[in-house]
Amino acid sequence: MTEIYLIRHTQAQGNRYRMMQGSWDGEITELGRQQIEALAERFSTIQVDAVYSSDLSRAVLTAEAAARHGRLPIQTRTALRELDVGPWEKCFFGNVRHAQPELARRFLEDAGNWRMEGAETCGEVRERALAELRKIAEENEGKIVAVVSHGITIRCIMSGITGISLADREHLPIFRNTAVTKLLWDGGMFHMEYMNDTSHLPENEQSSWSTAKDLRDEAFDPVRDRAYYEACYADAWQASHGSLRGYRPDPYYQAAVRHHRLRPGSVLRMYHGDEPVGLVDLDPERGADQGTGWISLLYLKESCRNQGYGIQLLARAIFFYQALNRSRLRLQVAEENRIACAFYEREGFHRIEEQKTPTGRLAIMERSGMS
Repeated sequence: MTEIYLIRHTQAQGNRYRMMQGSWDGEITELGRQQIEALAERFSTIQVDAVYSSDLSRAVLTAEAAARHGRLPIQTRTALRELDVGPWEKCFFGNVRHAQPELARRFLEDAGNWRMEGAETCGEVRERALAELRKIAEENEGKIVAVVSHGITIRCIMSGITGISLADREHLPIFRNTAVTKLLWDGGMFHMEYMNDTSHLPENEQSSWSTAKDLRDEAFDPVRDRAYYEACYADAWQASHGSLRGYRPDPYYQAAVRHHRLRPGSVLRMYHGDEPVGLVDLDPERGADQGTGWISLLYLKESCRNQGYGIQLLARAIFFYQALNRSRLRLQVAEENRIACAFYEREGFHRIEEQKTPTGRLAIMERSGMS
């Protein structure tokens, strides 16, 4: 009999930023690194004989937790990769929902019948991944094995083993980051001992998917969007300074037009569905010679603040500047805007300078790294 611990990878960028990951090899997050340590503690008392992993880095880094205690090599297998979502790779989920709502609904609610040109099907994933898992079980008869894969791939495997439909999310749930499923291979068959266990994580880290709305973006139109841009900036100024004293809209709007013309996509309107909820304004020229990406404005309307949506705006800045090979982010924030300061500090920004202005004190904040 072979014991198999089937593990979903740790939290990665796509999980946090609400993006389609698929076979895109995104980086893990700070929380992801903490989850790996918790998983390593769990496996410190399990005598694992072999460790296998998808070859994507978020899985390989997770596999290190199971391999650490026995100093085992990690054997990578491409057949354990995540479902390749083709044209949706690295797309924000809000954009996908808006552009192809029926396909997005089917992907979430009836993945077994989801089809899209250029992408794998769940049936194809089940066939390749389950065959690989059988091979691993047969090659390790009588041993204890850890296998790290991905959320949809593990659901496909478990659907094949249990016969539960992918549409039945009550009995075949979305597998959480670093969730452990224990299987026994005996007599040429898999038997499940338990599934989707995250008891090694603190309770507040065990949610399977954020409840925040999926936000989408649209490119800024200098003619159409002037009034919207100025209204957003005025509201951001009011929230930061407590009044509109010192606010002059035209210079900020003209700067946004310049950013847009320098590099389309640097200024974005943010929506939930068809409702405008925010704005992203990035200055692609400033700091370029120093490898720095400057954020001019990340704005959410008041009803969307403090609800976990801000990370989706910051994600747009991260990937915009990542594509330009910038190594760090900078921004200015009013010291009085304690909510914004706290958000940026949680996201890895630290103060590098303070400036006194006629409207109050500004903190220059910097974040190194783009994960």
